[in-house]
Amino acid sequence: MKTPWDYTKLSASYLLRPNYSEEAVTAMLRIAEMSPGKVVCDIGAGVGHLSLMLAQKSFPVTAIEPNDDMLKTGEIRCKEAPNIFWKKGTAEATSEPNQVFDLVTFGSSFNVCDRDRALIETSRILRPNGWFACLWNNRDLTDPVQSSIEQIIHKFVPKYDYGVRRQEQTNIINHSGLFQPVIHVNADVIHTQKIEDCLEAWRSHATLKYQAKDKFKSIIEAINAYLQQLDSRIIKIPYRTNIWMAQLNESKR
Repeated sequence: MKTPWDYTKLSASYLLRPNYSEEAVTAMLRIAEMSPGKVVCDIGAGVGHLSLMLAQKSFPVTAIEPNDDMLKTGEIRCKEAPNIFWKKGTAEATSEPNQVFDLVTFGSSFNVCDRDRALIETSRILRPNGWFACLWNNRDLTDPVQSSIEQIIHKFVPKYDYGVRRQEQTNIINHSGLFQPVIHVNADVIHTQKIEDCLEAWRSHATLKYQAKDKFKSIIEAINAYLQQLDSRIIKIPYRTNIWMAQLNESKR
């Protein structure tokens, strides 16, 4: 059940990350025709950002997370949501029964798994006419503050690349042959955050940590120095929630 990405010791920082756009998530549920009685599997649930949003809309959610630290933090955070059921598993091997879910979601996790195998596993656990959805919050890099932070990162890691999380997902989903044509949904959301919380959130940035290696600490220190010289102790961070979703193609299951 090992994965190449190690999120141990990042879970506390993940609590400070922004929620997904309510508008985008509502649109996703409307398109998937999610109604009372339907059930969700949230794969790579982390500390429960998406799982909580879905549970608050009264859907039973099986939250699957491979990392022990993240799973424990998620359970504690979501303890007052009795319709979230936490389990250890991976996107490629959930250990869930065949055809039990109406919607399978990947909230900021589809980029850290074997996507081809994850799509096969998703098709296995989806009920007939069920839906797959992967989504991410992407910062608006044209925002002055975010642009300055990007410059700091590239100073230390010139070839820094956000990889899959900022890429179009349509081709790989369509190429699987397991789903009907992809629908793309997006909406903007503003995340208001204290400077110190913003810095702590950067400490949870696994993609940056993975590529920066021994330069990660220096990057965090440089971002901290930049944030400390801003006039305000509160910043507004513009994000766009991007969702790619597709309905199961029963003839190709």
